[in-house]
Amino acid sequence: MYRKTYALINCNILQKNIENIKENYHYKYYIGVVKANAYGHGDYIINSLIAGGINYLAASSLEECLSIRKRNENIPILCLEPIDHKYLNICEKENITITIPDYDYFKSLDLNLNLKIHLKIDSGMNRLGFKDKNEVKKIYDILSNHSNINLEGIYTHLGTSGIWDKHYNHDLKTFENITSLIDLNTIPIVHISRSLTLVTHPMPKYVTGIRLGIIMYGFPQKLNKPKGLRLIKRNMYLKKHHINDITYENNLNLNTAFSLHTEIMTIKNVKKGEYVGYGAKYIADEDMKIAIIPIGFADGLSKKYENQTVKINNKEYKLIGEIGMDMTAVKIDDSVKLKDHVIIFDDAKKKAKELGISAYQLFTSITTRVPRVYDENGKLTEIKY
Repeated sequence: MYRKTYALINCNILQKNIENIKENYHYKYYIGVVKANAYGHGDYIINSLIAGGINYLAASSLEECLSIRKRNENIPILCLEPIDHKYLNICEKENITITIPDYDYFKSLDLNLNLKIHLKIDSGMNRLGFKDKNEVKKIYDILSNHSNINLEGIYTHLGTSGIWDKHYNHDLKTFENITSLIDLNTIPIVHISRSLTLVTHPMPKYVTGIRLGIIMYGFPQKLNKPKGLRLIKRNMYLKKHHINDITYENNLNLNTAFSLHTEIMTIKNVKKGEYVGYGAKYIADEDMKIAIIPIGFADGLSKKYENQTVKINNKEYKLIGEIGMDMTAVKIDDSVKLKDHVIIFDDAKKKAKELGISAYQLFTSITTRVPRVYDENGKLTEIKY
């Protein structure tokens, strides 16, 4: 790389995360969600996920699916968004499983194509999916003996965790009602759950697959069980609304694999009273040394990073001034030298908490301007975009 700013992803950690999940939760299909450039980690990681035990992938758009296909010729890939009918021949050629979001979409489907399909059920979110059980039954009957279109799966997306609300149970019953006219046991892949609900709720017996998103990337979704009055109130709420209890404890031992790095580009002496950065908003209150590092908001450092610390030679130093598009200033001491290695963050859980954002936002905010470097048993591979 020319500019020494990069994200480092440890592929071995990702593989071990999947192995650990499989040890604790048993399904036939482990669907790895790798949308948004694999949550910012990059498509390169998919073979490490597969090595860990992922046997299906899911992405948001046809563009994402085709990018993933370049990394692996054989793994089945589900596109979570409906694809324009005029591109379904590409799905046939590239073994992309399509989502059927409603009956009108199905009616326009060319039944001569060789396709795998998953029906999406709207259990409450009101985004995509069937709300009429009779329409689901019609499609089921049409495809029961169809030679080309394979009704491989049926799924929904539960909008809440069910920890403090009654929607989870309601939505689960809605899914069961909308699919009540068909035999779910004849559908190979039934998947309704995601990372958070995986660890908090047992799945019905008809469920054969689980969609793994943020949990693959090291966020174990461990919960703090309420105590005292909060626990009493919660139990009263569960009883009043006939809500199933949730599981707080699990045996997962997951780690994050993503860290962000750069290096000292230049060092400057700043006198008391001089300013640093745009808007002259930071005024030096003493003579000081600053380092300029080649990373900014075009790389993913939002204003939330201002006044955060970075690590240089195992010591923390504070970012000062406004975050620029390409460069940011750090207040340093005499021990810091030109070209010293700078760690923006190496603990994604801690950094997300410090910034007050979700893990999803942290990972996906790092733009593709930042090269990804992959560590596989000590062998480094750089991917530029």
